[in-house]
Amino acid sequence: MNDPSQETIDYVGVCRLQAAYADVVNRRAWLELGELFLPDAAVHLDTVTNPPIDLIGPLALGEFIGAAIERFEFFQFVILNTRVITAVGGDPDTAHARLFMCELRQESANGHQTNAFGVYHDHYRRHDRRWWFSGRRYQSLARTGRGEVFPFPQGPDFGASPGTASSTTEPPELRRR
Repeated sequence: MNDPSQETIDYVGVCRLQAAYADVVNRRAWLELGELFLPDAAVHLDTVTNPPIDLIGPLALGEFIGAAIERFEFFQFVILNTRVITAVGGDPDTAHARLFMCELRQESANGHQTNAFGVYHDHYRRHDRRWWFSGRRYQSLARTGRGEVFPFPQGPDFGASPGTASSTTEPPELRRR
């Protein structure tokens, strides 16, 4: 059984990391991603309407996001909800989360506003006494403008790193009920 105080400290630490990510994206401060992601963090992005993209590390992630949102004069990444599981597999330095988010966007060319909704399945690692992203798997859930709604993704096997082969089942602690 986890120490409830340590579990709370770890939960807050992971949530602070998630909030720092939103802050970096909202300010388009891509170099600061290096303060949040381990250098070898694997990131898998599935927008559903385009082929999935696999990236390694914060520099590649920042370049990708920067190019993807360049057309927006207004862009806000908003965390809607998160569920964090600490001490995964009994390892006090490992955590996982499912994070639901929304992007509020306005295009520079025509002022058209859209929203995009998605879900991240995240892996975190405590290193040097603080939490880092060690991997992310993203899938779009819906977009306004075109009225697209996509099926909820099957969760990755949290025993595998994001960006690697995985099964279609989530661990019991993150399964939809």
